[in-house]
Order: sequence, then C-alpha cells, then structure tokens
Amino acid sequence: MLLRLIVRDFVIVDRLELEFGSGFGALTGETGAGKSILVDALSLALGERADATVVRSGAERAEVSAEFDVAPDGALKTWLQSNDYDTEACLLRRVIDSAGRSRAYINGAAATLGQMREVADFLADIHGQNAHHSLLRSDAQRDLLDTHAGALALAREVAAAYGAWRAAREARQAAEKDVEATLRERELLEWQVKELVALAFNADEWQETEQEQRRLGNANALLEGASAALAALEEGETASLPLLQHAGARLSELTGFDPALTEAAQLFETALIQLEESVLALRRYQDRLELDPARLNELDNRIDVVTQMARKHRVTAEELPDLLQGLQARLAELTLRADPAALADRERKAESTFRDAAKKLSALRAKTARALSAAVTTGMQELAMAGGRFEIALEPLAEGASCGLESVEFLVSANAGQPLRALAKVASGGELSRIGLALQVIASQAKSEKLAAGTLIFDEVDVGIGGRVAEIVGRMLRELGKRRQVLCVTHLPQVAAQADWQWSIVKETRGEATTSSVSVLDPEARIGEIARMLGGEKITETTRRHAAEMLGSG
Repeated sequence: MLLRLIVRDFVIVDRLELEFGSGFGALTGETGAGKSILVDALSLALGERADATVVRSGAERAEVSAEFDVAPDGALKTWLQSNDYDTEACLLRRVIDSAGRSRAYINGAAATLGQMREVADFLADIHGQNAHHSLLRSDAQRDLLDTHAGALALAREVAAAYGAWRAAREARQAAEKDVEATLRERELLEWQVKELVALAFNADEWQETEQEQRRLGNANALLEGASAALAALEEGETASLPLLQHAGARLSELTGFDPALTEAAQLFETALIQLEESVLALRRYQDRLELDPARLNELDNRIDVVTQMARKHRVTAEELPDLLQGLQARLAELTLRADPAALADRERKAESTFRDAAKKLSALRAKTARALSAAVTTGMQELAMAGGRFEIALEPLAEGASCGLESVEFLVSANAGQPLRALAKVASGGELSRIGLALQVIASQAKSEKLAAGTLIFDEVDVGIGGRVAEIVGRMLRELGKRRQVLCVTHLPQVAAQADWQWSIVKETRGEATTSSVSVLDPEARIGEIARMLGGEKITETTRRHAAEMLGSG
C-alpha cells in the first residue's frame, strides 16, 4: 500500500507531502488543475522515463519520493533481500535535474530504472486514460490475457524457445544451401587451428620467454656492469671496501675515547655490512649469469615465430589463445553443419521444446479466456450493456509463432442478438470505455490475488460514461477498495461520491507563478466539492442537498 508521496518542483507543483489511507480514494478538481500530475509524479517514482520538462520553471531539479509498506512474507521483501536493499520499508526516490539527468534510489541506495520498474510490479498498477484504446491492439489483448492468467513468464519462455527453433532451422537451411562455401571455410579453419595448436602458445610462457631473451641479449653488458662494481668495491687497486673497513675499525676504537662517536660508528658499520653483502650478491650473480648464444638464438626464433603468427592474424601475441578458442568454436559449428542428421536432430529438439512450452501456455490461455469472457460479459450487464457479450477468441496458428500456438482477439456484441465481432470494429467510444473498465477492474482483482500489488490507480478511465453507469463504476471501485488500495482521478461526482476519502486539487496563480495544491476534504468540504462537480460554478442549496444525498448513499 502507498503510504506517503512527496513531490518537489515537479511541473507546476511547488511542494506536496501527502499521506494516503486504505480503501478507495478519489482525486478531484477542475479541468487543468493538475489532478493527473500526481499520477505522473508517482509514475516517475515507479521507474517511468522523464526529461527536463518535468522540472518546475525556475527550479534546479524535480524530486519525487514514494513510500510503500512491505508485507513480512511477501514477494516484495524477497526481491529487496535478493537485491541487497533494506527490507523494513520500500522508499522509491527519483531526482531529475534541469539538464534532464536522472538519478534513482531504493531505500536510500542507488538503483537503475530497470530495478525501479521491477520493484514497481509488486507495488502498484496504473491504468491511464488512454488504456482503453490500447485494447484495440492485438498485442495488448494478448498481454492482458497472459497477465490475467499469470503466464507472462511462460510467454517469455515460449518466445525464447521459438527463437531457438527458428535459429536451428535457419542453420540447417543455410548448411544445405552453402555446402561448398561451408566446406572451403572449414578447410581453412582446420589449417588455422592446426597451426595455432602446433604453436602451443602460452601467455605465462611467453612472458618468461621475453624476460629471458632480454636477459641473455644483454648478458655482456650485465657482466661488465657487475665486474665494474666488484672492482670498485674489492678487486681493483683502488678498491674502496678495504679502505672503508679500515676506517670503520678505527672509528670503533675511537668510541672508547668519546662515546659521542658511537652513533656514527654504528651507522658506518651498518653501511659496511650492506656493501659486503652486495659483494657476495654480485659474485653469485656472476657465477649464475652465463653467455649462452645457442639459447639466445633459440629464444629469438621462438619470439619471431609467435610474432609472425600474431601479425598474420592481425592480433597481439597475448590475444592468440582467444583467437584459437574462437576459431575452434566456429570450426565446431561448421562441423555440425556438415552433418545434416545432427542439424536436423537439433532442429527437432528445438521445435519440441517450443511446442511443449507453447501447449502449456495454450492450456492456460484457454482456461483463462473462458473465465475472463464470462466475467466481462457479466460486467457489461451492470454497465448498461444488457444482452451484450464478450468473448476471447483463440485462433490456432499452423506453425506457431513467437507468441505461441494461437493468436488472441477480443470479440464483442454490444447488444442482444448481434453477432460477435472484433472489438476494434464494433465498439463505440463509450462502449469501449465501459468494456475496458470492466476488463481492468476484473483483471486487477485477479492480479491482487496472484501478484499482491497493493495499490491500483485509475487516471480518468471513466471518460465517456455518466449517469447510472458512472454510479455503477463508483460502486465497482468501492468494492475493489475493500481488497486493495484504490486511487481514482475522476471528474464524475457519481464516482467520487462512492470513495472512502477524497482530495481536491486546486491550481493557483500568484504573480507569474502557477502551482497546484491538494486539500484533504472533510465531510462538509466533500459536499461542497461534489456539488461543484454536479453544478459547475453556480452551486445552489438544491445542488448541495443532492450532493449530500449522493454521499449518504455511497
């Protein structure tokens, strides 16, 4: 359930901080007051895309925060845990700056828009005022059926399986068509792989080879340098180490006469020890380092062979193992192409996987289509379409498609005795609104049981209806509010009167600035707002009595 919404500098909203209750709430106000802006702001917190135009004129950034409660054993808590977010609450926050840059946060930690949309699935369903028109599209009809059936994941699995089957079929067809080209490419790859395998290149061995080659290539210089250092220290006529050793011994004797020399003598002795150790290390290095022209020539040849191979394939030496792996994978693919039986077997297995998953999806769709058709037909009778019928037709597709083994089409008969025809061809604007609303309410009831998204938002979905039908719609939303939190932006007094609570959105102009504000209506204020919705600018006592009667019967 939505607990709190904070909006700052969003479109014409300066600052709003709203706390929401349970049940059915109505958001009303004059046309253009900004009723839908609250829905837009909430949509932003739920991961919708936005740009700099949502930032209020003169502000540096827009900010929206929406807080929802978290059921202790619900799917939302599991999602938060698996994504390393705090699970005590669910606070979604979006910030859009004046340059259009967006930042998203879940419970104070940075998040991606994809994560915002994932968590939004557990929190709220928003039905916009254009939602009815989307029902005219076959893909939207199919998605609604799959959503109602709880089969969206299975539908994605079917689409992936169909893609794998199609790829296997295309591979077989390509192999049959390009036998000669495949054979030539395979022969070339076999030769290249054979060369690279024979090279036996190893990245660690290559590094050691280069180091050894550098050492042997500079062996003369290294020996000369070590010998010169030894001569300077110990072996030459002017060797410094004996002189320094004599001086150190003299200093050590003199400390007996003046202890102040002790520190200097100790430092001198430490330096002598280091020099003596250096002499020993240089002698060991001379003994170990040998001139080995044969080994150097061997290393030079190895480096030359590897370098030429890398140059031939236009890669660096270090990239040769990856090159070999890629060539081997391509060769394996071409080898499979050269085996028609293996390709055909792979295609059969891919088709079988697709059809198994698609049959499960078909069974779910058929069962759900029957139940949903009956429920919407019942809803049509309540919405002033007596005798009308609604049916979801599943037309088989001979070979199947990414959507499964059937197409989905919504059929409707608006009046008794009329044949069923495609929804897009027979429904008027008012009929489409009523059928769409019935579908949304019924689908939302089912989704509350399956996915437990706690909040339903209807943004002026009652356009095109009025009178007794509007009153019925209000009752439907009130009934739905007993199971879920329902928010409805509406211009119909018959709908608003059925709400458990009501807010009024007002647009104000101060100087050159225009802002929207929200008022929580008490019972007396609700009578005034319903009366305004009934009678327009001039509100009479008769209108107020009528408004009070409507609220009393709600």
